[in-house]
Amino acid sequence: MKAMEVPVLETERLRLRGHSLSDFEPMMAMWSDPQVTRFINGKPSTQEEVWSRLLRYIGHWAALGFGYWAVEDRATGAFVGEVGFADFKREMEPSFEGIPELGWGLSPSAQGKGYATEAVRAAATWGAEHFKGVRMVCMIAPENIASIRVAEKSGFRPFAETFYKGSPSLLFERS
Repeated sequence: MKAMEVPVLETERLRLRGHSLSDFEPMMAMWSDPQVTRFINGKPSTQEEVWSRLLRYIGHWAALGFGYWAVEDRATGAFVGEVGFADFKREMEPSFEGIPELGWGLSPSAQGKGYATEAVRAAATWGAEHFKGVRMVCMIAPENIASIRVAEKSGFRPFAETFYKGSPSLLFERS
């Protein structure tokens, strides 16, 4: 199978590009920060977990034709976070297996600047064109007010309250 070239998306302040092995160090800094992981799994990621995450991002594009982008500041080239689509085959109800799941995470230094909304809107716009009317979903911890606002500003609406791995989760959708 020929790997898909990851499209580069640009916004006013950000560049969304495919991940490379050189992203490991800034990813490690981001995903090992408790501020980043507090609403995701509640604990900083290990080196092994971040390495697997990086390979999973690259593999999504190769196998499924969609995935996560590294997000960088256009002015400086600095890594500020990640945004993208995945099919993680989550074991939960209601199931959204096979439906593109949009997710995002930003380094603490990039939070509170509107970058998440800018990146999520760019990714969702790409998704609407790429998936051609297929519903997109995202899953957010109820306490993560900032991400709920980002989802709503990006056209996502709540559709279910559920649990994932024992933790409450809100599900949002956008067509």
